[in-house]
Amino acid sequence: MEAASPSEPIPAPALRELVEARFPGARLLAVRPLSPDAGGDGAGTTTKAAGYGRPLLLIAERAGGEMLRLVFRTGAPGGFGHDRRSDRAADAILAFDRFGAIPRHVRALDVGAIDRSGALRSLASTDELYLLTEYAPGEVYASDLRAIARGGALEPRGERRLDALVDALLEIHRPAVGPSDYRRAVRDVVGHGEGVFGVLDSYPEATPAAAPARLHQLEQLCQAWRWRLRAFEHRGRRIHGDFHPFNLLFHGDADLRLLDASRGCAGDPADDVTALAVNYVFFAVDAEGAWQRGLGDLWRRLWTGYARRSGDGELLLVAPLFLAWRLLVVCNPVFYPDLSPGGRDRLLGLAERALTAERFDPMFAEELFR
Repeated sequence: MEAASPSEPIPAPALRELVEARFPGARLLAVRPLSPDAGGDGAGTTTKAAGYGRPLLLIAERAGGEMLRLVFRTGAPGGFGHDRRSDRAADAILAFDRFGAIPRHVRALDVGAIDRSGALRSLASTDELYLLTEYAPGEVYASDLRAIARGGALEPRGERRLDALVDALLEIHRPAVGPSDYRRAVRDVVGHGEGVFGVLDSYPEATPAAAPARLHQLEQLCQAWRWRLRAFEHRGRRIHGDFHPFNLLFHGDADLRLLDASRGCAGDPADDVTALAVNYVFFAVDAEGAWQRGLGDLWRRLWTGYARRSGDGELLLVAPLFLAWRLLVVCNPVFYPDLSPGGRDRLLGLAERALTAERFDPMFAEELFR
């Protein structure tokens, strides 16, 4: 059975049990929907037509005859950063945690979930949520890149593994998603705490080769790309969302398991391609000769193999924003403190080159290693 949808009415018995549990002896008398603009009748152009939730007024009577008026709220999907169930859950928990800290604010009395039977389960006494997953044995793909960076050469197994990664991307990217999911994904790449804004805010002061003026310029270029990508909303597909070498586990040559799918798993296929591609450049930039020993071959094999097998003729047109974001991540000392200032300068230069081009050319990276 599927979890109850926010668009479905909450069963009256569940609301009755909630009131009785919170106020022992009370009786639920009536349930009424609340409009987004309770005082907006006749307000003309200022009448609010929509809100971010579906509130219900619960009218109850306590054992002594005192009348209670409560508001029961559920989140509503449909944009504004509330598309995912996790978005709506976060909003509810944040409201419960913060309402009481605001003077004169209505009190938050409980926070909970609607279980699969339609019953209401309180979370008011909980702390952090947790996730339990299975364990997958294997070797992270980053080990392959690190071995080449340390002096090894690309072996046939490395080529087979790259082909297996392309196979996985093609399988992941097969189902399409809607324009609103695509727009949300692009917006998050720029404005989310894990996106460009959040990554740039976390750069330590006086990071070598990453002066504030340079980062500011990169941010502005990324914002311009957010609007350019409006013309590509037809590209929306299922994606992994964090397809980098530390989330890719190999057991043997081609037995691949994936970790930590992220960011709603909807967006542009270029997001996943660049999340992987950037690491061939990153692992090579401070390792003399590693590009020539094999990381450059893997870079070229990924771009050409994915484009040929997917038939994606727009990949290089949309890649710059996603590539630049990933470059900003690997250049951030919070994530990779051992990157040299010279390496950071070259990688940020690649981001600048990509963002100012009409179309990304993989040869831009080749020029870093000549």
